Order: sequence, then C-alpha cells, then structure tokens
Amino acid sequence: MHAGSRPDNLDRAMEDFLAVRPQLFGIAYRVLGSMVEAEDIVQDTWVRWQNTDRTKVKEPAAFLTTVVTRLAINLAQSARVRRESYVGPWLPDPVDTTEDPQLGAERAEALELAVLMLLEKLNPVERTAYVLREAFDYPYGRIAEILETTEANARQLVSRGRKHLAAERTARVTRTAHRRLLEVFLSAAQTGELSVLEDILTADVVSYSDGGGTRGASKIPVVGRTHVSRYLVAFAPRFWPQTDIRWVEANGLPAVLIFTGGEPVALLSLDVSQEGIDRIMWVMNPAKLAPYVASLQD
Repeated sequence: MHAGSRPDNLDRAMEDFLAVRPQLFGIAYRVLGSMVEAEDIVQDTWVRWQNTDRTKVKEPAAFLTTVVTRLAINLAQSARVRRESYVGPWLPDPVDTTEDPQLGAERAEALELAVLMLLEKLNPVERTAYVLREAFDYPYGRIAEILETTEANARQLVSRGRKHLAAERTARVTRTAHRRLLEVFLSAAQTGELSVLEDILTADVVSYSDGGGTRGASKIPVVGRTHVSRYLVAFAPRFWPQTDIRWVEANGLPAVLIFTGGEPVALLSLDVSQEGIDRIMWVMNPAKLAPYVASLQD
C-alpha cells in the first residue's frame, strides 16, 4: 500500500525511513567515501522527509533514495575541492562490513577501499550512476530519473565507470587468497624480509598513507616494487616492535588494525590481483580511524 493512501503520521514516516535507511547510507557512503559525511546526508534526508507533505508521496523508498542521492552528489562536488588541499594521499573512510557485507546494496560492488579510491577520479554524477547500477542494480530508466538525465546518458555514465575500473584493475583473487597474501605481507613487513616483499609486490605497486597531516605518515605515495619494499624494510624496526595487531574486516575484505600503547594508529588494507599486491593502503588519520574502531565495539 502506498503512503498516499494512508493517514499520515510521524510513526509511519519513521517506519518508511528505517525500512530503507541501510540503502540510503550505502548509496551516500559509496558516492562520498566518507562514513561521517554519509551519516550527515542520511540525517539531512530524514529531516527533509519529516518536513515533506508525505500524503503526496506514492513511493517513499523512491522519494528517499532520490533525495539522498542528490544531496550526496552536491556534497561530493564540494568535497572534491576540499580534498585538493588534503595533506597527503586521501583514502576513503573504512567501514566494518561484518554485519552487512553488502552495505545496504543488492551486491557488494563499489565497496572495497581501492575501488572507492579509483572511483574518486570520476565526476560525482558518473560515480553515482555507476554505484546505482553496479551495487544497487537500479534500472537505467530509474537512474536517469534520479540524475535528471536521459536513459541513454545514464548508460554512458555507467559505461565510463566500468571502463575506468577495468583500465586500473586486473582480475582480483578470492577472499581466502587475499587473506593469505595479507598474512605473508604482514610477516615480511614486520621482520623486514626484503626478498619476500619483492616477491609478492607487483612491479607498479603503490603504498598510500592517509594521515591527514599525522606525524609519521608519508605525505606522498611510494611507487614501484623497489621503492616500496625498501621503504617497508626501513621503517620496520622503528614501527612494528611496539605494536599489537587485531584482524578485522573493512569494506568487505580482511584487514589489520594496528595499535600502539592500546591506541589504534593504522588500518592496513591491501588491493590484491592475480599478479600480487597492487596497492597498500594505510589509514592513519585519527578522524577516520575513530568511527571505524567505535563501530567494531558496538
């Protein structure tokens, strides 16, 4: 039964909103790459829903999805400008996906940290079209309605996203193989085994440290097998001896949370292809780590 055929009240509004809240957050997070910004957008959508004449809304889910998507696009456009002045490499906020492996979507697409980072190179509308299609399986006609464009253009937008990712990433490995290679990498990084690191890193591997200006985080990406492996060996004796680790899941893949003195200092995540490790991602910004760690404790 549609909302327009029922007496309207706030309880019904809350029920309709909560029914699609996971999807709303999933869309906003994938478009923005920020847990905090996604939560803000979802909250803003709730406020707008309360202030809407809901008796005229026939499909609450469609209405709420349209609102959250357009708000996310608007914020993403301004976020692109802000990230140009970000200190050091920018990585998406990690999210715990143990309870919701697909993060409110039909499929767990556009969720891995590496994919979200690559999608950042698309403009917000292209990114949104790709997310709605690949993660949420929206028909092209519906995507066109949300983005206020033609169905033909919606198809082109999604195609650009697919081509971009295909150009940047080769075939991925299984989750089991990913975990196994992360274990090998972690051991070699901790002990400074140069030959092992050189064996598991791809030739054009890149190491990103997102510290947002935090002391100890590299302000530029380290590129190439030789540079990355020597970089890891050099800081091994200074970094690892005083740390503890916890195996976690972040964005659908195994990851390692690193602690110093009981405080989280980094989340280590890898992007792995059949050729080896393509990307090493160190999320060290306390503003990004804190919400993630808090979500683990819930």
